[in-house]
Amino acid sequence: MGLSIGLVGLPNVGKSTTFNALTKAQNAEAANYPFCTIEPNKAIVPVPDKRLHELAKIVNPERIQYSTLDFVDIAGLVKGASKGEGLGNKFLSNIRETEVILHIVRCFEDDNIVHTEGSIDPLRDVEIIENELILADIEVLQNRMERLKKYAKTDKTAKAMLDMSEELLEFLADGNMARNFPQTDTDVYRQLNHEVRFLTNKEIMYGANVDEESLIGEGHSTSSNPFVGLLVEHAQKNNCEVIRLCAKVEEELIGLEEDEAQAFLNELGIEESGLEQIIHKGFDKLGLMSYFTAGVKEVRAWTIRKNTTAPKAAAVIHNDFEKGFIRAEVIAYNDFITCGGENKAKEAGKMRLEGKEYIVQDGDIMHFRFNV
Repeated sequence: MGLSIGLVGLPNVGKSTTFNALTKAQNAEAANYPFCTIEPNKAIVPVPDKRLHELAKIVNPERIQYSTLDFVDIAGLVKGASKGEGLGNKFLSNIRETEVILHIVRCFEDDNIVHTEGSIDPLRDVEIIENELILADIEVLQNRMERLKKYAKTDKTAKAMLDMSEELLEFLADGNMARNFPQTDTDVYRQLNHEVRFLTNKEIMYGANVDEESLIGEGHSTSSNPFVGLLVEHAQKNNCEVIRLCAKVEEELIGLEEDEAQAFLNELGIEESGLEQIIHKGFDKLGLMSYFTAGVKEVRAWTIRKNTTAPKAAAVIHNDFEKGFIRAEVIAYNDFITCGGENKAKEAGKMRLEGKEYIVQDGDIMHFRFNV
């Protein structure tokens, strides 16, 4: 199961630079003019998880296999994108294919980098992008309503969806995001969203792109950077996360070994890189977690949704594991590390045999028994 995050934002806010830095792949041209990114740049990125390295120290496997994360760098949007300005329609369709939107917002002054709106104003920038997403949702909803009208007279499901669509259309027209619609927890809305894939129903995280001074030391408080303070206030009202990052700092991490990168972050007084923050908060937003398999050939992380049963978790490895599931041998991560491996965990009575109803816990080390 992959997690797909789409990076959006106005031109020249540091989006492509951030993409380059986060993916450690310089395949998105970063230039000081709009629309330098025409096709969406995609990268598959390993999910950093320090627990894998701790397991590897004990197991000494041939390789470590991480979970992966898909980053999609979507070209800069402008006013009128929903009507096709700046190739906007194409870019908006790319966003529909992602699960989470990471909205990069410029929160730094630099006379050498032109801002398309002429000044630094994060709330204005956020409003421009989110208005375009709302307008795009209105258009696809209206198209869907035209089709629903043909069946609503004879089909109760179509009638229910049409009635809800009318309420939602009014809600969107007032400038609201679909994710804040009062009826998002109903089956009718879920079906409608499944068919339409509303842009404004997606989870949004804001990436506050700051200068280095605002990232480190005393600058880590929102008061030191009024732009970040405004963005945080807006995010809190909408139950969204703000990730403070500095694209330049992230670029400096490229090519460093893990220990070197951590030492560099420690010197700056930073616990996690921007990439790690994005992944951890993205996983949490989507209700995802990892369990592990640990053998001499590989130590591997597998991504599943929270509250997944053991057979469903096994299916992530192979469908036959679920079909022929007998039981799961489970060792909690902390027990595995404390005991020093599988055999010693068994001797200490820390291995459990779990059946089909077992809910897998984050960090479980698992071995599945199944019939072919």
